[in-house]
Amino acid sequence: MTQHSYTYYGQACQALQVQQFIEHLLGNGEQRATPICIWGRHGIGKTQLVEQIAKSRGYQWRAIAPAQFEEMGDLLGMPRVEVDPISGNSVTSFAAPEWVPTEPGPGILLIDDVNRADERILRGLMQLLQNHELISWELPEGWQIVLTANPDGGDYSVTTMDDAMLTRMMHITMEFDAKAWALWAAQHGVDTRGIDFVLTYPELVSGERTTPRSLVQFFASIAAIDDLKAQLPLVNTLAHACLDTTTCHAFIAFVEQNLSKLISPQTIINSTDFEKQVQPAIERAVGAHPPRIDILATLCTRLQHYLHIEQLHPNAAQLANIQAFLKLAVLPNDLRLGMMQEMVNGNNPALKAVIADPELAKQFLSQAA
Repeated sequence: MTQHSYTYYGQACQALQVQQFIEHLLGNGEQRATPICIWGRHGIGKTQLVEQIAKSRGYQWRAIAPAQFEEMGDLLGMPRVEVDPISGNSVTSFAAPEWVPTEPGPGILLIDDVNRADERILRGLMQLLQNHELISWELPEGWQIVLTANPDGGDYSVTTMDDAMLTRMMHITMEFDAKAWALWAAQHGVDTRGIDFVLTYPELVSGERTTPRSLVQFFASIAAIDDLKAQLPLVNTLAHACLDTTTCHAFIAFVEQNLSKLISPQTIINSTDFEKQVQPAIERAVGAHPPRIDILATLCTRLQHYLHIEQLHPNAAQLANIQAFLKLAVLPNDLRLGMMQEMVNGNNPALKAVIADPELAKQFLSQAA
């Protein structure tokens, strides 16, 4: 992997923190916020995050890619001759471009990959960022401006923004976080084998050919293949179509070691015989001398995300299964305590019952002390 000295702006944060930052600045949508620029490498979900915020708030949504603008008319609009109603003289005005929103807000105008536009277009955007208007048109009341940008100083084909433009925006940098991505992926139906792979090998999401976006493309391409091991040549071809060579080799090894068949959270929760159905499957997957902590961490994260997404109120049998999982001898104390803290302090009161087990309660309280 080539090392580059990238230039970002604003604090580096995970997706959830970026979302909280944007939503705080947007407020209730009644007042215009300072334009917000989200920096980050390609394929990590910057655009999708902003669109999800707009949809969740019921906002109007419009997105443009100024890198596609070839002339200033694509930004300002095209000139036309009209008759001034007062003087009766002919005057030149501009017809706003089709993409300019006309409906009332609240709404978000996303200027995507802003620094891939050429310098003329960037200069033309400065008045829009400052005043929410250009000489030919203005944003309707209640519309907010959010931008995305790739970093300077590396292999990206970008135009450097000067201080005059940078100071017209508030900035934050979005970084990839495997657990946050896995929660999003579980909520959006990404193949669970892919989620397990990313949680097991988060360091492979390098930001070059292997990005969250290219991984989702690959996982979608294998979703219809029930037995990955039986069709390994096809899986290998599909992997190389989307990912870098190192990640391809790691995924093939992941399949060959049967790690793509990790026990699911649903099976753990709903097992009718934990000791015979679940415990042996986990012990086979992680080994014993020593157990693979990365796989155990993946299982813990998947189980936590399942409980969070489903907002499960476990019955007595399901609660006993969760407790049995937490008491597994192969589970390290830090993972066990982390899960218990999540359940006790989370937003699902029903899960606090896990520490009704005397053994787990003793461990939890000793840690709290």
